[in-house]
Amino acid sequence: MASHAWEPESAAAQPTIVLVHGGFVDGSGWQGVYNILRKDGYAVRVVQNPTTSLADDVAATRRVVDAQEGPVVLVGHSYGGVVVTEAGNNPKVAGLVYIAAFAPDKGESVSSLIKDPPPGAPVPPILPPQDGFLLLDRAKFAASFAADVDAETAQFMSESQVPWGVEALAGAVTEPAWRTKPSWYLVAADDRMIPPPAQRAMAQRAGSTVTETGGSHAIYVSKPAPVAAIIAQATNALMAAAK
Repeated sequence: MASHAWEPESAAAQPTIVLVHGGFVDGSGWQGVYNILRKDGYAVRVVQNPTTSLADDVAATRRVVDAQEGPVVLVGHSYGGVVVTEAGNNPKVAGLVYIAAFAPDKGESVSSLIKDPPPGAPVPPILPPQDGFLLLDRAKFAASFAADVDAETAQFMSESQVPWGVEALAGAVTEPAWRTKPSWYLVAADDRMIPPPAQRAMAQRAGSTVTETGGSHAIYVSKPAPVAAIIAQATNALMAAAK
């Protein structure tokens, strides 16, 4: 992968990349993307969302954003897209990157976006809620979430799921940051959690710069290089625009 390291004279304007995970997982899944970006000279932070409610997850993300000295590029995977859409209104956030993610409009939530799947679309194997939290059927996790992740890692991801709060699923966006800030979107063409046509439609609605590549919903784990590349593309474009 080509280097995207910053030029020394522009170091003062270097945005920090903040990575936000989605439901059923934690921030450790970003390690491959993190390693590539760090190797190429980018400053990177990883949010650990509690995934209990949208409000809690936005608060966790804003704490990381607020701790940065300069501008921020906010990156969300899956449900993390809802979080960055809301948290991205922070004035430090220069732009948004969606990785196979939900990009809701005002008043929309994951729940509203998935309630009427088109005929034949894959349906995520979400089990009935227990004590207000959701999990994916472990026997179907790999096929639905991580079909192109190596079997050992996919098994571990299945067994180490983070319970996803029903309140997070239902959390609605108040003001979508993509209406006022530039965005980029990576469509995972083989996704069986968020159908690719839905990803394309959300990206088009948001006016995102779109890249598409083959990959499962866990493309950030299985194919970190193209994920890191679109994040670098966004970061470089934002820095060039700020000059």
